[in-house]
Amino acid sequence: MNLLAFDTSTERISAAVQRGNARWRYDGAGGPRASEMLIAALLDLLAQADLALTGLDALVFGRGPGSFTGLRTACAVAQGLAFGAALPVLPVDTLLAVAEDARRHPAAHGAAYVLALLDARMDEVYAAAYACNDGAWQTLGGMTVGAPQALALPNDDAPAADWVLAGNIFGATLNADYGGRLPPPLQALPRINALPTADALLTLAPARLAQGLAVAAQDALPLYIRDKVALTTAERSAAHAGQS
Repeated sequence: MNLLAFDTSTERISAAVQRGNARWRYDGAGGPRASEMLIAALLDLLAQADLALTGLDALVFGRGPGSFTGLRTACAVAQGLAFGAALPVLPVDTLLAVAEDARRHPAAHGAAYVLALLDARMDEVYAAAYACNDGAWQTLGGMTVGAPQALALPNDDAPAADWVLAGNIFGATLNADYGGRLPPPLQALPRINALPTADALLTLAPARLAQGLAVAAQDALPLYIRDKVALTTAERSAAHAGQS
């Protein structure tokens, strides 16, 4: 299967081309530069793989949640390329891609349950819980956005020892060390630094394409779970006062 995958939902651009069993990868700075860097990176990967857009079976992209600007960039590029080459598009949840990226990490030790976490800015995190059975993922509840100290594992029969935390909230992020503010039950769980990488998207793609989850170019839309994109001046002042 020939696929082109990319994600710009975080501060990184992750892209990859798969031709048969071979993959070519790109990882670079994203954020404000994503819109100017992404297309050039994708075209270079296609050239390395000696593939034309019309030689692809589908485009795969991280649809969110994540950076509003990054998600709009990814959707615009996916739509434009897909329209031009008459390709189907497979949108994939970024938190699911984080879980898949973490699953292959040595520190996961085969853990079957992942709480995927991404920096949502505004002193909050995006979160979703997943269970993996023989490589197939099941979502446990819905996606949430909120303060890290309000996070909890879903009401599930799985013991806490079977869980790992995965994402980009551990250590110094753009806002704070969210990992240090997790509630006590989560503090003791293993932590894996993970992102919604293009490799993870490519690994998830075949099963999801087989399930008929690809869409037409015009339906390649971002997934937002929060409408507000920035704090007001008063809200920023109140937050600083609360931390002092």
